[in-house]
Amino acid sequence: MGNDKNESREIRGDSCTIRQLLDGQKYAIDYYQREYKWKTKHIEELLSDLSQKFFLDYQESHERDKVEKYGHYFLGSIIISRKEGKDFLIDGQQRLTTLTLLLIYLHHLQEGRTDDPTPVQNMIFSSKFSVKSFNMDVPEREACMRARYEGDESFDPAVAKSEAVTNIWDRYSDIVNSFPEDLKGHALPYFIDWLLENVHIVKITAYSDADAYTVFETMNDRGLSLTATEMLKGFLLSKIEDDEKKIAANATWKKHIADLKNLGNVVDWKDLESDCLKTWLRSQFAQTIRERKKGALPEDWDKIGTEFHRWVRANAPMLELEKSSDFVRFIEKDFDFYSRQYQKIVRAATDYIPGFEHVYYNHHNRFTLQYQLLLAPLLKTDADEIIAKKIRMVSKYVDILVSRRIMNFRAIDYNTMQYAMFVLMKDIRGAEPTHLAEILMASLAKEKEVVGSKPNFYLTKTNGRNIQYLLARITDFVEVQSGIPSHFVDYIAGEGNKKFEVEHIWANHFGQHTQEFDHTSDFETYRNRFGDLLLLQKIFNASYNDLPYKEKREFYPTQNLLALSLHPLAYERNPGFLQWIAKTKLPFHPIDDFTKSDIDSRGELYYQIGGMIWNPEIIREELSL
Repeated sequence: MGNDKNESREIRGDSCTIRQLLDGQKYAIDYYQREYKWKTKHIEELLSDLSQKFFLDYQESHERDKVEKYGHYFLGSIIISRKEGKDFLIDGQQRLTTLTLLLIYLHHLQEGRTDDPTPVQNMIFSSKFSVKSFNMDVPEREACMRARYEGDESFDPAVAKSEAVTNIWDRYSDIVNSFPEDLKGHALPYFIDWLLENVHIVKITAYSDADAYTVFETMNDRGLSLTATEMLKGFLLSKIEDDEKKIAANATWKKHIADLKNLGNVVDWKDLESDCLKTWLRSQFAQTIRERKKGALPEDWDKIGTEFHRWVRANAPMLELEKSSDFVRFIEKDFDFYSRQYQKIVRAATDYIPGFEHVYYNHHNRFTLQYQLLLAPLLKTDADEIIAKKIRMVSKYVDILVSRRIMNFRAIDYNTMQYAMFVLMKDIRGAEPTHLAEILMASLAKEKEVVGSKPNFYLTKTNGRNIQYLLARITDFVEVQSGIPSHFVDYIAGEGNKKFEVEHIWANHFGQHTQEFDHTSDFETYRNRFGDLLLLQKIFNASYNDLPYKEKREFYPTQNLLALSLHPLAYERNPGFLQWIAKTKLPFHPIDDFTKSDIDSRGELYYQIGGMIWNPEIIREELSL
């Protein structure tokens, strides 16, 4: 097709449904465009937008064919350069890659269902001579995509040494964790039909790279490049009558936007300036949020997330924006203050800063709702020490809440937690420290589960990352309390041979445990319990994980203190550890032959340590600091 002289100068624009765009179609990416950079927040926003639009029309009483009349959703445009008989993506690979991951997840959700599932395989891959190849045809991603499609959790994205592969692997996990629960039941086949037939993308096709890049540059250099941030700036400055004050306000705005962009480049967060504005406006001003029912319209929270420039203009009186001086104050005081605080929080989220570790923990757990909560109680009149105290209190609350939910198999995804966190955000808005502590403690007291309320917590195919986090916190806590410097960052983010993995204390050999188990399935279930797990270096795991416990234990002294605590050497010439045990009366002791009952007692030990780490009283302790 690309050899047709009549087509070589043609540029076409076609509106396509997701089915038309992906069914049996293949897309390649030039070698210099292979990075996939979406983050957790982009996945959460996409799933939230799609589900909100879908639920405007969906009713459980509908027949499937009613979906055809549901509202449509526009997902933007992509630009294709057709050459060598292939479609090369010039712009749009982030969305098409994400859509492919979403389709893989939807494929898995439909497995075993009998309610007329909608096949999506042809939009994920195509087969030729019985060989499958993905429709997003990028060789370096093949193994990763195949592992996700086949449910192979043993795949290690680090082996590929590719940022794109790592991000693809992690973003699929985000889809699993953030996919709305109310779409998984009766609504699922309706949602899939709607996604494939009512979600549209405009495909712009050129027949030379030069023309394709001309289209790309034109779309980004002209009116389409005016962002919501720039439109908000234009509105605010237009209301300032004094030229000198307008110049000064513009300088303040430009400085903070530049700082946010620079910080975004450092931490690799796209659109950090836009996120800052959304987070600030939601934390201080949002009064309403869309209900999850048919016909419900977007409210403050939702509108700020999609069109905050229009929301500010429409709600100027509520924001006390009436006189020229109000707009000066909004930039010079309000935006100046909350932008600086937001940047501090982002730095704490991405760099392990003593005193603000919990912000880092929550970021690691991909709990993006923490940022609105952290800004909510802050006031421009707060002294620096009060600001720091409030941030620590709220971040500790979030860590306790998230960790409790993880240990009790409860979801922490954006859609599940959004409404509750919105209500809490309003409750703590502007709260002084004592009142803030009361609200946060009362919120935790309402939770049914606490740490260890389900004592049979265990490793599954999908919670490995969460298990590693919990073990990292427990291991690090034991060491820090014993006078050893923190190694938490190493435990969750090491590289190469220094990378840590969740390790079973028992080797996977049922034959070694037939005295305690009659069936392999019972053995496997017990082997995955929390008390049978440690966090060990990858190189150790590879070398010794298959050994019987007694042989393996002899190598634990080279590992962390939690592993060493199984060995008698931990209780010799280790004064910091011994003093801490004496103080806390925790039931640490060496174990010679690790049996079923030892898994139970070891699990109970972990829960007791967790109860100390995630004790709500650590929030109130901030008041005395």
